[in-house]
Amino acid sequence: MATIVELVTDVIAPAIQAPYELVDVEYGKMGGDYVLSVFVDKEGGISLNDTADLSEIISPLLDSIKPDPFPDQYMLEVTSPGLERPLKTAEAVEQAVGHYIHVKLYQAIDKIKVFEGTLLSFDGEQLVMEYMDKTRKKEVTIPYSSVAKARLAVKI
Repeated sequence: MATIVELVTDVIAPAIQAPYELVDVEYGKMGGDYVLSVFVDKEGGISLNDTADLSEIISPLLDSIKPDPFPDQYMLEVTSPGLERPLKTAEAVEQAVGHYIHVKLYQAIDKIKVFEGTLLSFDGEQLVMEYMDKTRKKEVTIPYSSVAKARLAVKI
């Protein structure tokens, strides 16, 4: 059975057209409320007007899903993915080459499950990252299949 996120993504993805890009859809509880977050981006970033316009496109589409997939009242939040946007696809990872990223793995490499560093290259199969191990720069090659989650990161 399709999840709420899958159902919503299937319905709204065709309606979010260039210059906009649908980055992610999340559904969950924030505080006491259920929130459906739709992350949308465009070149140069998203403005408040953009999120208002997109909400007006997305909201009626959500109401059209039958049967209603939402078990509870929820709030719709259309927002930009911000500085730490998720890298959900191989294409997104490819576009992040040269950037500082955060990667969580299904299986540890050298007993490490989380890497943060600069993505040096990605060929569709392997990510090569440079990261700091205490004071030494190191390189690690990570099979794309072992990446649980990846996102852009802010270097502190």
